Amino acid sequence: MQGDETIHYLDNAATTRVAPEVADAIRAAMDTYWANPSSLYGPAVRSEQALTAARAAVAKALGCTAGELVFTGCGSESNNIALRGLAAARRGWGKKILASGYEHPSVTRPLERLAEEGWQVEFIRPGPDGRLPVEELIARVDKTTALVACMQVNNETGAQVDIPALAAAVKAANPRTAVHIDAVQGFLRLPGFSKAALANIDTCSVSGHKIHAPKGIGALYLRKGCNLLPPYLGGGQERGVRPGTENTPYAVGFAAAAKRLMGSLPQRTAAAAALNARLRAGLASLPGITINSPADAVPQLLNFSLGDVRSETMLHYLEENRVYVSSGSACSKGAASHTLAAMGLPARRIDTALRVSFCAENTEADVDALLEGIESGLNRLAKLR
Repeated sequence: MQGDETIHYLDNAATTRVAPEVADAIRAAMDTYWANPSSLYGPAVRSEQALTAARAAVAKALGCTAGELVFTGCGSESNNIALRGLAAARRGWGKKILASGYEHPSVTRPLERLAEEGWQVEFIRPGPDGRLPVEELIARVDKTTALVACMQVNNETGAQVDIPALAAAVKAANPRTAVHIDAVQGFLRLPGFSKAALANIDTCSVSGHKIHAPKGIGALYLRKGCNLLPPYLGGGQERGVRPGTENTPYAVGFAAAAKRLMGSLPQRTAAAAALNARLRAGLASLPGITINSPADAVPQLLNFSLGDVRSETMLHYLEENRVYVSSGSACSKGAASHTLAAMGLPARRIDTALRVSFCAENTEADVDALLEGIESGLNRLAKLR
């Protein structure tokens, strides 16, 4: 990675480094926009104006209007607000909730809690190739389905779903069914949503620290007119959906990060695809490697299994060479991959899986260092068994 050639950081799906210009924007905002944007005097008005401008910038990147964007603390909070709020508003007639079977824990755990509260929650598992059987999900939508939740890009394999088509099909099956999208991994890796697509999406979560903004800032798209009962109570900030004094400096940073990446999607996608192809070619020359990501996954993520060496063992070996990847979702803390298990893969493939995730700062040198580390690790660690 540029800026520190001794470090090869390839875990950008877990988090990204804060871009220097984003950090500069935040520092300046802390000095300039320190007042509470809800107050009425001059410094507060300037803070409110900065917050309004930041909201407009993030909304533009997502494709919605500024009035439909609520700032939150992170993608996980956005998911919780959306799921609990949408379900609560539909309890009078809804009984069933559908979700893809490889969701992030910030979706699966709130849904498990809703199941404990009496909701019929059904998870549609991906196939062994990592792809979600969208037709099966749509077929299960009926008149009692209150909510459908689906992630745009899976955080472990990079498998992607055609969200506009999915959302339109759900609304065609039942116009009353709410559609929630976790777009944390897809935001600014895929094009923003069109106005037509957002007409069928009720809520959508994004996060700052996946796009080189700091941790601690996220956003929730809330379609105008969507019925949602906020789970929090407090002041009227953020349309009453996420009450509490807004984090203006981080919102400014989120906006700076979004503006920094807007307009460069084709170039960034092509660069990631080239690195992904280089990695796949290198892995093909090594024994026992199996690719777990579908062929049409986003190029920024690649999941594969080593065959003989456990993930944790290889991770520590690579770390000795300053190469950093992961074994799956950072939130799992090294636990067996929920996504690969949902795909029905054998335990050996799950236990030896690694996830590599690129950003625009990654280079061929990062991929080559990883391949050298894996080849060396397979030889050395196999001998130690």
